Amino acid sequence: MRRNLKSACKLMALPTLALVVAAAWVPGKLDLVARAYALVLAAVVLAVALAALRRAYPPATPLESAASRRPGARSASPPTLLRLEQACALGVARSFDLHYRVRPRLRELAAPLLALRRGISLDRDSDAARRVLGETTWDLVRPDRPAPDDRLAAGIPATALRDVVASLERL
Repeated sequence: MRRNLKSACKLMALPTLALVVAAAWVPGKLDLVARAYALVLAAVVLAVALAALRRAYPPATPLESAASRRPGARSASPPTLLRLEQACALGVARSFDLHYRVRPRLRELAAPLLALRRGISLDRDSDAARRVLGETTWDLVRPDRPAPDDRLAAGIPATALRDVVASLERL
């Protein structure tokens, strides 16, 4: 704090000298000069207070690195994976997003996996697909799944979504 006060006194030396000179040489404009001096004094006090606050509260650590904030910087995850993660987060939050964002992606993954690895068609062999995928996954990817009545209702729990991903990985 003493360091800031010394700096403030040094900063105020020139405006104080200007105030004294103006009071001696231009007595008619003393009111205007005094107001300007008060403005400079307020700015210096504000700067001292901000410096004290800056020392009292250290800067917060950023959530992401400076390199990832730069335009054109490469992120650790590919953009398609980031979009899929965002869709899954929305699918956990709302049934509408689960049905219209996550479900089509899961069907895109499940259909070729079932066809190539098990010889099962997702749309035609519903009983075989249900046995292989499990009830939770089948409920999401079945072709006749109805749209949600309440668009704002909660989506799928995160643990259930993990189970769905695990069942697809087992294919």
